[in-house]
Amino acid sequence: MRAVQIRVLTAEDWPAVSSIYQDGIATRLATFETATPTWSDWDKSHLPLARLVAASEFVIGWAALTLVSSRSVYAGVAETSVYVNADWRGKGVGHALLDALITETENHDIWTLQASIFPENEASLKLHQRAGFRIVGTRERIAQLNGVWRDTVLLERRSLVVGRG
Repeated sequence: MRAVQIRVLTAEDWPAVSSIYQDGIATRLATFETATPTWSDWDKSHLPLARLVAASEFVIGWAALTLVSSRSVYAGVAETSVYVNADWRGKGVGHALLDALITETENHDIWTLQASIFPENEASLKLHQRAGFRIVGTRERIAQLNGVWRDTVLLERRSLVVGRG
């Protein structure tokens, strides 16, 4: 594998990030979203911390967080998004992004990360479990995608260094 650098995602990365996101949307395995948002909408819906890209000669993956709840008691809980360019899947890029995301969140007092993954997305389930996430349960028929009810597997990872007191 060529050298991959993990760095902060910026607005200038949006064309590449949105393309990778659109590819994930098209698989129908990654998200309930059906269209790629604008940079402005994406920027508003994701936390300003721990926005990361993996780059080789170009951006090949990204990771970011969304709030689980706006209530202050959940300030240390966030949901992960990790997307990798199709040509780079299975080459450790997702692992590098998720590890960096975990480190970054612990540096910002995030004590719990959660992920909601379609059960058919076995690669993402394995990626998260290898990073210390545990399956909490399955949310059956939680929402519809293109008129079809879908389940999601809910996973969480409690920090070993933040929120232990």
